[in-house]
Amino acid sequence: MAKQLFLLLFICSSLAFSQQLTLSDTAEISVLTVGPGNSLNDAFGHSAFRIKDPNNGLDIVYGYGEYDFDAPNFYLKFAQGKLNYLVSRDKFSRFYQIYVYYNRTVKEQVLDLSQSEKQNLYNYLVNNYKPENRGYLYEFFFDNCATRIKDVANISTGENIVYNLPKNYKEKTFRSLIYDNVDKNTWGSFGIDVALGSVIDRNALPEEQMFLPENIFKFFEVAKHKLTDKPLVKANFIIYEQKPTVAVNSFFTSPLFVIGLVALFILFITYKDFKKGKRSKWLDAALFTITGLIGILILLLWFATDHTGTHQNYNLLWAFALNILMIGQTLKTKTKSWFAKYLKFLVIMLCLLTMHWIIGVQIFAIGLIPLLLALLIRYLYLIKHYSTINSQ
Repeated sequence: MAKQLFLLLFICSSLAFSQQLTLSDTAEISVLTVGPGNSLNDAFGHSAFRIKDPNNGLDIVYGYGEYDFDAPNFYLKFAQGKLNYLVSRDKFSRFYQIYVYYNRTVKEQVLDLSQSEKQNLYNYLVNNYKPENRGYLYEFFFDNCATRIKDVANISTGENIVYNLPKNYKEKTFRSLIYDNVDKNTWGSFGIDVALGSVIDRNALPEEQMFLPENIFKFFEVAKHKLTDKPLVKANFIIYEQKPTVAVNSFFTSPLFVIGLVALFILFITYKDFKKGKRSKWLDAALFTITGLIGILILLLWFATDHTGTHQNYNLLWAFALNILMIGQTLKTKTKSWFAKYLKFLVIMLCLLTMHWIIGVQIFAIGLIPLLLALLIRYLYLIKHYSTINSQ
């Protein structure tokens, strides 16, 4: 009863706030799915609604997820997860030209909606685009340009859509779904794997997989009207198909290679220290500074932001925030006896990280593997070194 009352209030309010334009019986509403681009923020594609009404000279596109660069403290709010994104509206001709220019596939699904459902959906978008309504708190997994397509379609049809499982549907974690769009051995994937926590390593429910535009396309393809059992989509078009391009990714600039070189350098210095029976203080100070700062950043993302995906991040097991307080110890020739115990604690943390990885609590960036091995060997050497020095 409460849901029915909400829907009734929505329809009444949307009609009250909408423009006076009434869609003609030739009007069509489509879902546009844009393929991935070359940069990380384009890697997952884009979704939008197209409203086409020849009798009224209307052909416009509404989308969700436009940056509001005029927002005060833009970068701080972005980092905190408190940045409002905007509803966008553009002529279809301009929308099309932009994605042709960037060579990104554009697919169109014409929805089979009743005249009243079309009007409801159009009214909702018009009302949403008003200055007082345009902003909304974006959330990558649960409230983005794709999930809003599903939500608006549900509301405008009175929750009359059944989303069946697409062909070849597979259960996947949120992180696996990200890997479908971003190669594991890229800097974008590396940053995601370091910044996002174990919360994205659970299986996404079927409708939760619709945070990706391509999955909106797949689920809409097999969706049906609940009351009539008619398909939601009555026609499909590829209105622009991406032209083949030459891949520019190189293994020699990838995280695994670059961090592998750094790890080899750490191991080389450790081997030299071992042979000479000494310790390179600058290396230890650098390692504790870098891992400590990264640990502080991870803690801030976890506890000081509204990002849900950054919670329960066990990258803290190698990027230990307290390392920042130990820099002074690394610069001393002879340290306090407890520091050797602290180093043993760091070794235990690396072992716990490995266990978390093996049993699937959290998947870590593959580019970290050489660094983790180097840190483990360095810590073990330092334990031996300090034990020798402190016993003299």
